[in-house]
Amino acid sequence: MSPTTLSAGLEHGHVTFLGAGPGDPGLLTLRAVEALANADVLVAEHDVLEVVRTHARQGVAVVHTDPDPSSDPLPGTGTPQLTVVDGTSATAGTPAVRDASHLVMEAARGGRRVVRAVSGDPGLDTYAAEEMLACAAAGVPFEVVPGIAAAVGVPAYAGVPLRDAEGADVRFVDARTASDRCWTEVGASDGTVVVSTTLDSVAAAAGELVSAGRKPDTPLTVTVAGTTTRQRTWTATLGTIAQTLKQAKVLPSPDGGRPVIAVVGERGAAARRDQLSWFESKPLFGWRVLVPRTKEQAASLSDQLRSYGAVPHEVPTIAVEPPRTPQQMERAVKGLVTGRYEWIAFTSVNAVKAVREKFEEYGLDARAFAGIKVAAVGEQTAKALIAFGVKPDLVPSGEQSAAGLLEDWPPYDPVFDPIDRVFLPRADIATETLVAGLIELGWEVDDVTAYRTVRASPPPAETREAIKGGGFDAVLFTSSSTVRNLVGIAGKPHNVTVIACIGPATAKTAEEHGLRVDVMAPEPSVHRLAEALAEFGLRRRTAALEAGDPVTRPSERRPGARRRRSTT
Repeated sequence: MSPTTLSAGLEHGHVTFLGAGPGDPGLLTLRAVEALANADVLVAEHDVLEVVRTHARQGVAVVHTDPDPSSDPLPGTGTPQLTVVDGTSATAGTPAVRDASHLVMEAARGGRRVVRAVSGDPGLDTYAAEEMLACAAAGVPFEVVPGIAAAVGVPAYAGVPLRDAEGADVRFVDARTASDRCWTEVGASDGTVVVSTTLDSVAAAAGELVSAGRKPDTPLTVTVAGTTTRQRTWTATLGTIAQTLKQAKVLPSPDGGRPVIAVVGERGAAARRDQLSWFESKPLFGWRVLVPRTKEQAASLSDQLRSYGAVPHEVPTIAVEPPRTPQQMERAVKGLVTGRYEWIAFTSVNAVKAVREKFEEYGLDARAFAGIKVAAVGEQTAKALIAFGVKPDLVPSGEQSAAGLLEDWPPYDPVFDPIDRVFLPRADIATETLVAGLIELGWEVDDVTAYRTVRASPPPAETREAIKGGGFDAVLFTSSSTVRNLVGIAGKPHNVTVIACIGPATAKTAEEHGLRVDVMAPEPSVHRLAEALAEFGLRRRTAALEAGDPVTRPSERRPGARRRRSTT
């Protein structure tokens, strides 16, 4: 780079045109994540913001663009109106009169790093080329981070390969701008045609292909909300697609203008979709699953549920507060530093957090654990310790619980253990299982209340209504307290909602509250609980297919309908 170019880059800032893919946040590229982490300003439509915003750094100015409601509502056909929803450049919710291109260049001229995020791929799916030309004309340096185009990503998620072993020709058509000549060319071809259109225009596009020479019995698939857990795909032919959508009761509909990807071809891809539909056939595809935990506590559990196709919704049922009298915790932490303990045992992520906060209060760090053996009740607690800079010496090899920890805990040996005392920081409502077991193994235990658990505030009204009205497909109860607290702050889940419990005690509490338990984990582990729910969903799906019934979610059943008893 020459000095002149470098000077211009510093003066004018920089713009990154970034493809966010067709909807699944997991399809962002590593380069896209890197660009988002370094952005000063993020400009995007609402749906795209939902995909990219979590990767932006704290304090980034976020600008939300909406198509002009007086123009064509499809992306790329209207003039964006801008609303600043974060940052300090304008009052939240204030409409801007400038278009996206003007705002992007203005921010870049101020020396800021701007990311202009668009759906799909910047070079194929959107009007980004016009904004790139504007930057070039103004001397604003820019780069392009490609994304997965909807026309490629959506068929892959629908289980519709675009090419076969013979290497069939593939044509891409945007039905919104296609000319008569374009339809004639693709109609004369026998290759695969990928059509970008809208739900209410699919039949018209099919008619154009038939008029251009394609046979009415040519198979096609139509996918809406591709790569998201709202994805839905219909298989038909060019001649029957209008009737298929009508029978599915999706047309006429207020959502008829939703973008869709249609794949047309005689090569049999549509016919093989029942074998290749890997995404929509996930055991919990589209299920809204209520997880009565905070986002931090539920992170790995929610990721696991997403891998099964579910949409987790975290609702905390408890809040964590400091102990009423901090002196006991203060003495224990001082004893940790002065060599009072041989072991410290962490039974929850909250216990790690409580000790870490007390360390920070005293100006201590992970080095204070030198010479002390550290135990963690399970993987999540171990991860919290590692994030603190402490690698645990003991994690249960089997069941991740107090009982599992005791199975692997060594008995006290006066020859090898110079100190016989264990520091156990825990919640005020914790059970005595671990204390009793350690004493039986010959250890002295300082059982210290590190934090208190109290009932959380009620969730938003819409969440409470969804819980009571059958809007959730399943609820995962991970303890008796989550049952009591959820019912207390939000009401009892509807009878169509699948109730999954981590163990017999939790199941008993659920039944005492009038809930029918459908799923119980084979062992007390949140991950085995999620597995059990996925197995339940898979059996339910298989039974529907074998009976020739449509595969539906529990929440799609008629409210108030009596459900069949089913257990794992």
